[in-house]
Amino acid sequence: MSVMFFVVLPYVALVLAIGVGAYRAYARPFTYSSLSSQLLENRKLYWGSVPWHWGITLVLLAHLGAGLFPGLAHAILGNRVRLLVLECTGIGLSVLALMGLVILIARRLGYSALPRSVTSTMDGLVLALLLVQVASGLAVALFNRWGGLWYLHTAVPWFWSLASLHPDSSSVAYLPALVRFHFAVGFLLILVFPFSRLVHIIKFPLQYLWRSYQRVVWYRHG
Repeated sequence: MSVMFFVVLPYVALVLAIGVGAYRAYARPFTYSSLSSQLLENRKLYWGSVPWHWGITLVLLAHLGAGLFPGLAHAILGNRVRLLVLECTGIGLSVLALMGLVILIARRLGYSALPRSVTSTMDGLVLALLLVQVASGLAVALFNRWGGLWYLHTAVPWFWSLASLHPDSSSVAYLPALVRFHFAVGFLLILVFPFSRLVHIIKFPLQYLWRSYQRVVWYRHG
């Protein structure tokens, strides 16, 4: 089972994310849209979107930074005070992201909510996976302490083995079930990523830097 979840699943997810994402970018560029529901409801969107984006962005940057620069991360986390501060900060950011996500889910899927009308089945699946991923990550931080350190010696070697095309899941195969579940759900999110509206986050509208100004004229009766 470890080969299936920690070797096969990551490669399938990454190949589909790159292949399907590139296809949509060049063959179906107009499917790259977040289908914004801001005009349908704005207040809950603000209170959900801001904590969600700040929390999840900083948590992901911490994961990515430790993976790309393990030596630097080990030097920073080698001090007990810094480790404790960063551990508490990570838990706080995870709680912030989880609160924002719950608000966004309630906003989109709540009874008689206007944004529900532009919410697809895929949106529901992605929201469910995100909720499970963030909640399981928070649980890992709470019940498997000092994750910043053991992450460097378990997940990071596994990631680099995948990147070098010499997959070796031995460093993560015997981690606690909750940790392995968290890793697997993460790659499930990558797998569904190119089929969902999440792809809009990698479509950078660079042409906006030099396009002409757009004039908007409001028309109101009375």
